[in-house]
Amino acid sequence: MNDLRIRAAAPADLDTVLAFWKEAAEGTSISDDRDGVARLLDRDPQSLLLAERDGELAGTVIAGFDGWRCHLYRLAVHPGHRRRGVATALLAAAEERFAALGGRRGDAMVLNENELAHHAWSAAGYAPQPQWSRWVKPLRP
Repeated sequence: MNDLRIRAAAPADLDTVLAFWKEAAEGTSISDDRDGVARLLDRDPQSLLLAERDGELAGTVIAGFDGWRCHLYRLAVHPGHRRRGVATALLAAAEERFAALGGRRGDAMVLNENELAHHAWSAAGYAPQPQWSRWVKPLRP
């Protein structure tokens, strides 16, 4: 794992990240476009963490902190880099970021049907909260 480098994404990474998510992530959301990710980086430049190995994007996680809660989104590892410590390293970096910001608990958005992700999150010490459901409403710009 010593050849793995974790860094914050820069605006120049947007197209690479969006293409990566189409290949490595489960589905997309309404804000998975250039404008949405650019707004994320404008608001919180350290929130999108990238894992690179040998100059290639191996994984991502969004570690967003709103001043109150720590939210994890878009943990994705390229199929060719799975089971090699990428997700573990990304989550460790995210948790270090949260601790430095004063965060006390991380929560993750995980698709119900993504069994592979359930195993990864569980191995990292996360567990679902069965009493909660996510309620959403798309907003018009």
